[in-house]
Amino acid sequence: MRLSTTFRRHLASARQRYALCCGLFWVAACVAAAAIAAAQTPEPAGWTLVWADEFDDDGLPDPARWTQEAGAHGWGNRELQFYTRARQDNARVEGGRLVIEARRDGHEGHEYTSARLNSAVAWRYGRVEVRAKLPSGRGTWPAIWMLHRAFLEGGASWPDSGEIDIMEHVGHDPDIVHASVHTKAFNHVAGTQKTATTQVAGARDGFHVYAVEWTETAIRAFVDGREYFQFEKPAGATVAEWPFDEPFRLLLNLAVGGAWGGAQGVDETIWPQRLEVEYVRVYQRR
Repeated sequence: MRLSTTFRRHLASARQRYALCCGLFWVAACVAAAAIAAAQTPEPAGWTLVWADEFDDDGLPDPARWTQEAGAHGWGNRELQFYTRARQDNARVEGGRLVIEARRDGHEGHEYTSARLNSAVAWRYGRVEVRAKLPSGRGTWPAIWMLHRAFLEGGASWPDSGEIDIMEHVGHDPDIVHASVHTKAFNHVAGTQKTATTQVAGARDGFHVYAVEWTETAIRAFVDGREYFQFEKPAGATVAEWPFDEPFRLLLNLAVGGAWGGAQGVDETIWPQRLEVEYVRVYQRR
């Protein structure tokens, strides 16, 4: 059957309207799904979201949110990796996740490469949540931690300026995570650091939420909402015991070897290994 030119034009127009309606319906469905997802992850009681990265856009980490440090000088711990900058083999966003990948690839003459990301902004007090899956194998040393902004900018010294370790894991002690603080008075060099450990079943196989709550009087660490570390501000504390009244930045990195991570050697057969992060969320008190 032959169709008239007018009929064909009306049919094409109807198809275009149908396609537009389908497209609008799909967009509306996506918006609704996002709203449902947000409702399923409400803000913690008493806290307001002030900063986040949900890792929605594939490619290099968002430079508005993260800076990357580069170098291969051991990082004070005799680490083996060369931290690269703006190299997707070592740091990228893909499939809704941040991937920090340590590789044994000989890039630019370095046996191991990896990445170290610092938040572009700093906060004074707050709750930090990072949902992450950890790497596996002897010689891996992932960390989620915080350092004084002035130290990262070259204007302060460690450990005087303080350090907050939200999560550390060494591959030779699998599924045991550590939270610590370091100060001039309490630090691992002197063997006086304040620290705690907990077992996280499946830390290397699935995602868990590692969090810290930092207030004017205490620092507390959590895994999946379970508190396992507390450091109360000592009575009469000076900056030597409590340097935590200044802005700190968040760091995410995956080291190779080092004084602690490589204490039982480095397995050369396991690479590449990944620290994967689904989101980072920072809250402050209402």
